[in-house]
Parts: sequence; structure tokens; C-alpha cells
Amino acid sequence: MSEEKGDLKELHPTIFDEKVVVEAKSEEYDNNGSGATRFVNGEPVISTGMDVSNYAVDVRDDRDEALTFRSLFIGTVVAGLGAALSEIYIFKPIDVAISSIFILLLIYTLGKGWARFLPSGKTFENHPALSRLAPIVQFINPGNFGIKEHVVATLLCTTAANGSTAVNNFAVQRLFYDAKVNASTAVLATFSTACFGYGIVGLLRPLTVYPAEMVYWANLPTVAVFQTLHFDAAKTSKRVKTFWATFGGAALYEIFPAYIFPWLNGISIPCLASQKASDGTRAVFTNVFGGAEGNEGLGLLSLSLDWLYIGSNFLSYPLVQQGKWTNSWVGIAICYIALSAIYYTNTFNSLRFPLLSTSIFSSDGSIYNQTLVFGPTFTLNQTAYEIEGRPFLTGSNVWSNMTQNWAIGGLVAHCLLFWSGYVIDSFKQIRNNTQEDRHWVAMQKYKEAPWWWFAILLVLSFLAGKIYHRDTTLPWWGYITALALGAFIAPFSNLMFARMGIGIATNQLMKMVPGAIHPGKPVANLYFSMWSHDVVGTSILLAGDLKVGQYLKIPPRVMVVTQLWGTILGCFINYAVMSAIVTNQREILLDPVGTNVWRKDYIFSSLNSNAITWSLAGQLYSIKGPYVWVPLGLVFGAIPTIIQWFIWKACLYSFKWPKIGPVPVDVIILPIIYQYMGWLAAGVNSTVLSTILVGIVSQVYVRQRYPGWYRKFNYLIGGALDGGAQVLIFILTFAVFGASGVSRPFPIWWGNPDAFSETAVNNIDYCKIL
Repeated sequence: MSEEKGDLKELHPTIFDEKVVVEAKSEEYDNNGSGATRFVNGEPVISTGMDVSNYAVDVRDDRDEALTFRSLFIGTVVAGLGAALSEIYIFKPIDVAISSIFILLLIYTLGKGWARFLPSGKTFENHPALSRLAPIVQFINPGNFGIKEHVVATLLCTTAANGSTAVNNFAVQRLFYDAKVNASTAVLATFSTACFGYGIVGLLRPLTVYPAEMVYWANLPTVAVFQTLHFDAAKTSKRVKTFWATFGGAALYEIFPAYIFPWLNGISIPCLASQKASDGTRAVFTNVFGGAEGNEGLGLLSLSLDWLYIGSNFLSYPLVQQGKWTNSWVGIAICYIALSAIYYTNTFNSLRFPLLSTSIFSSDGSIYNQTLVFGPTFTLNQTAYEIEGRPFLTGSNVWSNMTQNWAIGGLVAHCLLFWSGYVIDSFKQIRNNTQEDRHWVAMQKYKEAPWWWFAILLVLSFLAGKIYHRDTTLPWWGYITALALGAFIAPFSNLMFARMGIGIATNQLMKMVPGAIHPGKPVANLYFSMWSHDVVGTSILLAGDLKVGQYLKIPPRVMVVTQLWGTILGCFINYAVMSAIVTNQREILLDPVGTNVWRKDYIFSSLNSNAITWSLAGQLYSIKGPYVWVPLGLVFGAIPTIIQWFIWKACLYSFKWPKIGPVPVDVIILPIIYQYMGWLAAGVNSTVLSTILVGIVSQVYVRQRYPGWYRKFNYLIGGALDGGAQVLIFILTFAVFGASGVSRPFPIWWGNPDAFSETAVNNIDYCKIL
């Protein structure tokens, strides 16, 4: 399928031309006042989005076909498998993400096999009896499996898996409220949230996709793997060998931390040293130093050697987010101090409950009886509420909710004050056809997807959701308010995620607003969040895929077809799988412990807890409520950013250089610091130190001392490590972890301690079980 509209002037050579790199001169461009690209020994130091565009991602375009029968067929089949597995794993005891690297490699194998073993049109062209079949055979097998077919099939799969976030809300309603959801309306609602987010992204492409600074950093390893596998082997043979060697080594190694030697995921010297201490001391050590198990502890000084949990993100995040100015690391340091202080000073009655948990509790520490309080109508029963009493949150959960609201307030303030000029310039550049990003320039040979396509998609998405909202307790005006709130927040979230590599969690805001306008209705709160928060999340995922399409020169109209088909496919598959599991395994899923095959994911508990507590906003978050500081976080997050902006302007005016000492004022990104201030409030925390060390080695040392090696191999090795670890985990899940119905645990030994039986006294990291 060709979408070309004409030739362009020749672009400058690719990053694989060594002479060009050595002779290149710095280009002046604005990047938070950081100035021009810096070179070390003739090699560019990758620091900004423009550096990534010019030097890290090849601009090469072979103009091969993208949308073919083969790419659609392979993409559809693997998308069905990927979407189904993604949904299944939500209900599994082992959390496994079906990553883009895993999907990429699977599709690469199928595509290359298809091209090699199926007959091609050339086989039939000269045959006297079969020559008429040549066009048909050529249609089925057009020859070499190129990079664009590969990208289209992969993005179709990843798009199909995105719909599972909306489907989680239907699972919550069926599990916690015993309310069945009509299949057709549920599919329409899932389509509505996904496509509304896509429509917003389509209209905002000049801001969130086209400019060089819109990088979507976590996707760079994927882009590097695509280009390495497909581009000229004579020039990239070393990269190809490096990729497969790293991939194989990661897969072989992963069997140790994942199965044979799980202690490697949580090496805690303090916990090992405290084996003979008193129970009280060991309990403190578990809370502070433990972290190998979910919600075990803060993981201070713990070290993880399991790449599955570390991941390539910290090989990719920009230096302004970590490294030189340490926005994320400052937030994590504050988080250690704050959570410990809140718990041990009994703030928010923390000592009654676990240190870390997203559940809601009664005053005696038991799980809150929400069924009694809200009953079959999903509406507050005041009499039952007075009997049961108000719900309680753990101190860590309250702190996490506060920091999320600080981050939202800081996000809006930071984007409006510091980046508004960039936003205006981005739209002007598109209007005047002066966008400088060389990948966008290279895409101008293809027909653009017009803005009105996305406007129509917004209308269709709105109508699809309007049909469904009647089956909830959410009124029509609440539905419109939810979409409007999601549409308002989406540009800010996309801007932060694309530039900095991390999004700001907006779910607290999306729970707080319906709590105020729909009090006493947790299900209405649940669906308000779906049509606001999930719209934002989906828009970020789809925008990231659009950026991958721009980097790899997928025609814009092909991207629309690919993402729409993936979205529709995912709506049906995700709902069908969820419905089958919840129907057939309901009793097991409602059991707090579950089995070694099925269990209720913490995501469902978190969604339900937020819906319950915010539906009681008047009792919990009002001026007289115990958690009033949570909603006030929106204001407290914005005010410091406003003060920071005035300081920045004062420095510019007085000193002509926006710095305080060695620190540029505008690279202190407060919403990122706020986000990481609540980073340890749930989940596995033994990986934190490891991710920081990875960031130091990659971003602080290698990137600046060996920029040539960094440019060629950093993102590629990150993708290889991800792929190797994830492929091995996929195999182990069915071979030994019980996904096939039979679990084969490794024998107990010192490196694989008994941490899950009823008689176990220690976690995997030898911290005491509390």
C-alpha cells in the first residue's frame, strides 16, 4: 500500500555513516537553556530530543510496503494471542507483561519464515499453466519481510493489548459488586475510551508527536531493535551480533533469579544480618529494608539482579529526569524518609495497618465490609455506614494519594509556565511548514491523515460511550464531564511523558471529581475514572506508537488503519477473555489468597478502594475529614512551581542566565519529584537501588564518557536484555509456573527459601514475614 505524494530533497546521511558523525558540527537549538549539542572525540553526546533525532535514530527509509496482507494477517493472529495473554496474566499469580520486544521478535520469526518458505509470485510468473496465479501468490507473499511490515504487525498487536485497562473496570464491577455487564455495551465502552484518546492524540500531533523533543524515551530500545534487525547487515553486523548475544545471555541468566535462585531479586544484607535479632527489630528491618515481595517493605539498600524487574527504562530516560539533576532520585530519597516517618509516628493511625497496602480497612485493621455499606444498588446506605464506620487507608496510601495530587497540580503549572512557548512554536511550525525534525521532514513524502478523520473518531467514540453509560449509575452529564476532564488533562500528560519518559498519574484527580459530584456512588466513580483517566492513559500509549511510526517512516494513513484495527480487535478479545475467567473462576478470584493458577490482581483492589473512598469524599476528604490534605495537594503542587517560575524569570532578568549556582532553574521539574515521592507506596521495592545504578552507569558515565558506544549500543542492549528476560519468563510460565495447570516449583534451598507456605517465617530476602 503506497502512500507517497512526491520526492523530497535528499536528507543528510544516516547515523551509520561514521564520517558524517566525526565531521558534524554542533547545531544551536533551545533545550531548556542547555545550548548546542556537545561532542566528545567527534561523537555527539545524546542529551536532548534533537540529539536523539539527529544521531540516535536512523532516518533511512527504503520505501518498502507497510500495509500488506501478510502484515495484517500476522499482526491480527499475534494480536489475538497477545491481547488474550495480556488479559489472562492479570488474573495470574505471576505478573508477566507481554512486551513489545517479545511481540517484535515473535513477528520477526513468523514474517521471515513466511517470506522464505511460502511460494512467491516469481515462482509462478514463467510457468505456462500457473502464471495466472502469480498476482495472487505475490499478494500473499510479496517477498522479503521488510521493516515496515514488521512495524505495522507489531503496533497492531500492542494497540490490541491497550484496551485491557478499560476492561479492568468491568472485572471490578462483576467481582466486587456481583453485577453483570452486557457484552455489547462493554465492548462499545472499551472502544469509546480507546478511540476517544486516539482522537485527541490525532488532533494534537503537531504538539505531541511531530517535534524532535517528543521522544517517548521508553520506545527507543524497540526502535533500535527494529532498525538493527532490518537495515544493511554489512554496516550493522556488529550490532546484530551484539543484540543476539545479549538476548541469548539474558535468557539463559534469567532462569536463575526467576526460578532457581530467586534471592537474587532481593539481596538485602541488613535482613541477612538481623536473623538472630528480636522479633521487634526484625519487623522494623522488614519494613525498612525488605522489598523482594509485593508490599513487603521500602527496600532501602536492597539490590536486585533480575533484569525482568529492572527493565530498560533507566537505560533510556533522559539525563534531566535522572542523572545530572536527579529529579527522580530526589523524589525517591524523600519517599524513604516520608513513609518511614508517617508510619512510625503513627500519622493517619498507620500503626494499626500494614506499612504498605492499597486496600481499605475498618478501624480494627480488618478489611472494610463494602458490601454491607453500599449494598446491591451500589449507593451509600447511611444506616449500614453508621454501623460499619468509616473506611481507613494506610499511611503510605494516603501519602501516595497526596503526592499524586501534588504531581497533577505541578504538571499543569509546569506545562503552562515553562513549556507554553514550546507549545505555541510547535503549532506555528506545522502551520508554516518549518518543523525542523528530520524524521518529520522525511515523512512529508507520504499523504497525511487529515485532522477531520480524528474529529469524526471523537464523535463516534462519544456516541459509543453514550449508549453504554446508561447501564451504570453515572448520569449523562457525568459522562460528558469525564470526557471533558480527560481531554483537558491529556495534552499535559502527553507532553510530560514524551519529553521526560514518565507520565504523571492522574487517577486521583479522576476519582476526586466524581466523588464531589456523585457522592455515595462508587460504581459511578469507577466509570467516571474509566472515561477520563483511561482516556489519558490510552492517548499516551497511542501517541508513543505514532512516534515509533514517524521514526520508522510508516505512512500516517497506514498508522490510522493499523491502530484502529488493533483497537477494535482488542476490545472484543480483552472483554471475552475477562468475562470467561471471571465467570468460571469467580470463587477463586474472590479468595484473598487465590491459588497457584488464579488470583485477583492488586489493580482491581486499588481501583475498587479508590472508588469506595472517593465516593465518601464528604466523610473522608472534606475540611473536617481525616484525609483533607489529599485534595488540597492539587493546590500545594501548583504553588511551588509558580514560585519556581518567578525565580527563573528573575534570574533571566537579573543575571541573564537562569541558574542558581550550578543548577539551571527550569530543569528542576517538581511534578516528577512529587511523582517519585510516592514511588515506594506499593509493589516490589528491591529494584530501586538497581535502577539508580543502571541510570548512573548508562546516563552519567557511558553517555558522557563514551558517546559513540552509547549511541550505537545503549538502546539496542536495553532491548536485547528486555527481550531475553521476557522470552524466558514466557517459557517458564507455562513450563513450571502453573499457567498450563501444573506447577513445578524448584526444590527449596538457601537461594530459594520457603517463603510461601503456612509455616514460612521469612520472605525470599530473609526479612521476617509480618
